[in-house]
Amino acid sequence: DTSKGRSHFGSSRLGSSHSAPAGVGDSRVGGRHKMVKIVKKTGRKGQEPVTRDYTIHLHKLLQKIQFKKRASRAIREIRKFAARAMTTKDIRIDTKLNKFVWSNGIRNVPTRVRVRLSRKRNEDEEAKEKMFTLVQHVPVESFKKLQTETVKDE
Repeated sequence: DTSKGRSHFGSSRLGSSHSAPAGVGDSRVGGRHKMVKIVKKTGRKGQEPVTRDYTIHLHKLLQKIQFKKRASRAIREIRKFAARAMTTKDIRIDTKLNKFVWSNGIRNVPTRVRVRLSRKRNEDEEAKEKMFTLVQHVPVESFKKLQTETVKDE
């Protein structure tokens, strides 16, 4: 052997010094492997219909967006917000909300908008998604001290 104390890739002299210490990361009890039961979650909890009021701060979402794309981007951001808040892919925006966003033209989108997000069951049987979200405009005088509120369904 001409290697004179240099270890090869597979061999090592004093045990494996670069691995984790015994007991860390292995599921051994007293030298024996124990069975670890893995509980697999089957999707998320079934979605119930719910209605909540949110304030969306459009101004911060539209910074550095060129003028001729602001209103359409605002609608897209509202869609994205609703999808994240209600965890549905199918988002339907009310015409009154669309009119409100476009009310000052394409450039001057309102700074904030108060919206009512309603997660509803899809009546259409052959629809891919079981639930959809309806986004409606809630007119308010001031946005001060407003918080997210769950609306009681009638």
